[in-house]
Amino acid sequence: MSAAAEGRPAHSRRVIAASCVGTALEWYDFFIYSSAAALVFGHLFFPKLDPATGTLVALATFGVGFLSRPLGGLVFGHLGDRIGRKPVLIITLLLVGVGTLLIGLLPTYDQIGVWAPILLVFLRLVQGFGAGAEYGGAVLMLVEHAPPGRRGFWGSFAPLGVGAGMMLASGVFALVSRLPQEDFLSWGWRVPFLLSIVMVIFGVVIRMGLRETPVFEKIAAAPETKSKNPVWESVSRQPKNFFVVLGSRLAENGHGYLFPVFGLSYAVNNLGVPKSDALFAMMSGYVVQMICVVAFASLSDRIGRRPVYIFGALFGCLLAFPFFAMLEAKTTFWLCAAFWLALGGNAAMFGTQAAYFAELFGPKRRFSGFAFARELGSILAGGPAPAIATALVAWASGSSWPVALYAIFLGLVTAYAVWMGPETYRDDITVDASEIEPARAAAEPRFVRAVA
Repeated sequence: MSAAAEGRPAHSRRVIAASCVGTALEWYDFFIYSSAAALVFGHLFFPKLDPATGTLVALATFGVGFLSRPLGGLVFGHLGDRIGRKPVLIITLLLVGVGTLLIGLLPTYDQIGVWAPILLVFLRLVQGFGAGAEYGGAVLMLVEHAPPGRRGFWGSFAPLGVGAGMMLASGVFALVSRLPQEDFLSWGWRVPFLLSIVMVIFGVVIRMGLRETPVFEKIAAAPETKSKNPVWESVSRQPKNFFVVLGSRLAENGHGYLFPVFGLSYAVNNLGVPKSDALFAMMSGYVVQMICVVAFASLSDRIGRRPVYIFGALFGCLLAFPFFAMLEAKTTFWLCAAFWLALGGNAAMFGTQAAYFAELFGPKRRFSGFAFARELGSILAGGPAPAIATALVAWASGSSWPVALYAIFLGLVTAYAVWMGPETYRDDITVDASEIEPARAAAEPRFVRAVA
């Protein structure tokens, strides 16, 4: 056996670890920032406002990060298609990680006045800028290294990092929240942010040792064929696929925030469920999601991306009303059942998405198309979903039925978008997808071409 062959398993493990650590850090930051914004940032960075308004403004700074994500996808997607996947993955990890670390070191309003909230918002924008391409780059590193017929399974390791990051963050934050209130406000809240440096160091070291993906090596071998403007070409040459990504993000990202994030808030604040019970149910749901992500992604390698993805979207529609009915039962069993079904069903979209989005774009503009379209979808779906749901509940005098209808709307739009999109699980990802579209169209039955 050659040395190269012997080294493949070790490098495969390194690719998987390098991809998981970035998504874990991204979602570790998501949980600790949202928790700190809800519990302490209003008091520490916006003390001149009344407590309720200060908390609301602090939570708004969390949403600011979504605004810079598409810009990050635009810039780093372009670089990923021009200079390579590996260097961009190192840069984005540093941006997200260093931004998180510096938030843990920020002086408060009492120490530097108005500069404290200004710097907080700036660092949140830096995090969002890096996160805009972190997930896309991690997915491409996995999918472009994957053996034939296993791209779904390999791609599933990136979303696995999401669950790992959420559980790690919840554990760390639960520990520091046990501190006396004075200690928690003075230094305890900083600990989860400072600990992120461990993941950053590990991630940078392991990513430095990666080889470039075989797909990009092929592009680099013929530099004259590189796309000069991959972002524009991903839209202009493959507009249908670009909009398929946007449409497919609505339910995946929207349900991903509506069911666990808004569902947690609704159970605790509107139904009076003990916070510990609701958190236990939600976190156990993320364990179920991690298992289902791998299962559904592997299934998509066998039967195709579209049927699995459409199932996830329609399952979310069917679950919308029962989900809130289960929460309203207020028992541990039904709380767990609600979150297990919601997060397990969402895994059919979330797990399949990695390989599917990568396969929708040609190799010379794959990073740009994936990252920019996906993060643009975040603004349309996940970002406003909790706020829209909260407003709908207030409009309906505390009833959940408008939120269920909203979830159904998102699911139907996504199911239609994916149904209109191409099937990709057997495509050769080393070939430009826009060049094989005519061949695929000619091979489709006349009825399918007429509908599309």
